Order: sequence, then structure tokens, then C-alpha cells
Amino acid sequence: MGDLPDEVLHSIGRQIVHRIATGHKDISGDDFGTIFAKSIGGEHRASPLGIGDVILNGCAWSVKTVQARDPDKQKVVRLISGRNSPDYSAGIENPHADPTKTGHAVLSIWNARVDEALDQFDDLRVVIMMRNMQTRRFRIFEEEAYRYNPRDFEWKFNKNKNLEGRNRITGEHRFTWQSHGSQFTVLRSVPASAKGFSISPNIPMVNPDTILAAIKFRPTWITIHG
Repeated sequence: MGDLPDEVLHSIGRQIVHRIATGHKDISGDDFGTIFAKSIGGEHRASPLGIGDVILNGCAWSVKTVQARDPDKQKVVRLISGRNSPDYSAGIENPHADPTKTGHAVLSIWNARVDEALDQFDDLRVVIMMRNMQTRRFRIFEEEAYRYNPRDFEWKFNKNKNLEGRNRITGEHRFTWQSHGSQFTVLRSVPASAKGFSISPNIPMVNPDTILAAIKFRPTWITIHG
């Protein structure tokens, strides 16, 4: 846990180089799911059920990538972790009436997803890649997919009417739930175990005609429909 081998990082970098060379300007979450799965020899579930995106030998990963101005220095990442609707799941028609009750419901939905995944897999982890495609610097870390005790956090709506959960002891901001859209965001600290890598700015671009010639493209592969 949390000690990704250098071979995995090299494989991830290799696949990003391929995407850069073929004209990709960025790496989406789905792209990174495919990249990570290939790097560890796992399976990327293109339409994942629950929060397990990549699976291998009884272990599942929730795979995330976030943009970062400086991946080497960033201390906290914001992870969009699905839509949690306390109205649908807990019958809370007015989430603003009782912030604590709403916060507990939101975290209970997340915990239920973790429990559901652990019913299927022996281990559940989160792997996160911070990326800056302009500077071509990246940083990756892996952690356990935690269950949270709702009572460990204080819940208040901010000026934008989004619900924030803060650690009762430290005051640290840990969660944001948007009442409009029900988007749930988890804030995670970047651990010291995070590993970084960079990619050369001198990656040559592959001409599309070169690729088409390599696969011996035939015009008959294309059928025009009226």
C-alpha cells in the first residue's frame, strides 16, 4: 500500500508519451483508468459499478487524476467522488434545514459504496495522479479508500450554499457537498510517499498519415451512409 513500484510509474509515463505523440492535449479520468490498469496488468471496467474502477486479483482501485499547477508542491487534492443525494437515499427533502443530518447522510452514502465494494473485493484503494500537461510533471500516490465516521466532522453551509465537513478537532476541511447537483468532493492530503516523474518536452508528434500507412489503410474501410 502506498509504495508503487518504479516499473509501474515508468509504464504510466510510457503510455502518456504515446498519447502526447498522437496529439492528446490532456489525460481524462477514463484515460488514466486505462493507463493504470495496463501498468499493473489489471482490468479497467469501462462502465464501473460502484467505486471500483480497476481490478486485479481481488483488489480494486478507485482511479482519479486531477490538474495541479505544481504537482511537486501541492499538499491537498480535491477528488470528485460521485453524486450523493440525501433526498433520494435518506428522504431529506430540505438539506439546508439540518446541516448535521445532511452531512451524516452524505457520508453514509459514501460509506455504503465502500462497503459494497469490499463485499466484492478483498481490498479497496484510491490511486491519484496529479498532472500538469504544460510542464509535463506528474505525481502519484495510493491510499486506502477510507470509511468515515460522520460524527468526527462538523457540518456547515458556506456562503455559496455548499455543505462543508471539517474535522472536529483540527478544523481541517475534508468534504464539500454541493446542494445543487449533489456532487460530493473529498479533500485528501498528499502523503510523503507520493512519487513524481516528468516527461521530456521534446516528444515528437506522429503524423496521422504515417500511422495510416503503417496499418495499410484502405479507403474501403469507410462506408458512407445516406
